[in-house]
Amino acid sequence: QVQLVESGGGLVQPGGSLRLSCAASGSIFSMNTMGWYRQGPGKQRDLVATITHTSITNYADSVKGRFTISRDNAKNTVYLQMSSLKPEDTAVYYCNLYDLRRLKQFWGQGTQVTVSS
Repeated sequence: QVQLVESGGGLVQPGGSLRLSCAASGSIFSMNTMGWYRQGPGKQRDLVATITHTSITNYADSVKGRFTISRDNAKNTVYLQMSSLKPEDTAVYYCNLYDLRRLKQFWGQGTQVTVSS
């Protein structure tokens, strides 16, 4: 099993920045993709950004140029640096790990990000 623990959410004003972290523990194989998804009020859970074990990244169009995903493989941790935040970025942000060897995915419990003045 894999456990994912997110941190770094909170309340921020429009135009501000936040950095989310997600630490993975448990039975982790090196070949995995980690990422962030978000679910706004009354909306479905959508992709924000992913990063492979070789650091290939993918972003939703809505966050390109504002968010940066990165990872530290030695710490089994993925980060999401969010800048120029907008009210529409308000959501619960979920960390995801997709194990390419076992073809399984795991989710964190989520962290709330609220962008409001």
